[in-house]
Amino acid sequence: MLAIPEGPFVLEVRGGISRTNIDGAAYFDMEMLKALPSARLETSTAVTDGVRRFGGFLMRDLLAHVGAHGSTVIATALNDYMIEIEINEFDRYDVLVAYEMDGEPLLSSDKGPLWIVYPRDQHAALKDIRYDYRWVWQLQRLDIR
Repeated sequence: MLAIPEGPFVLEVRGGISRTNIDGAAYFDMEMLKALPSARLETSTAVTDGVRRFGGFLMRDLLAHVGAHGSTVIATALNDYMIEIEINEFDRYDVLVAYEMDGEPLLSSDKGPLWIVYPRDQHAALKDIRYDYRWVWQLQRLDIR
């Protein structure tokens, strides 16, 4: 059983998970997410200029924290944008769920509060447009299948 969020929910994880806190799902406030092991990544993006410094946590650490069991994650943004991502990508690459960029918190008015960020500068394969679609900003929900 996970702790109950004390602040506003910023992320919901549902589906194939073994650790929950509310109605069979895992809800997180920002403080709960910041308590996960932190990670940093410097990379360029398809939607910003230059190399940016991102702070957050690794997607695989979040999935381990909730006891995820499945083969895919459906990531959904605040605007209902959805994309299916193979879970094994998170083992192959250090995919970050960022809550800050260049030392500043990500705001919902500009790609926040959470943004899935791939280490595109570290792996040539990740510069393919197919991966750009997986950079879900304003992330609000993950469904494990």
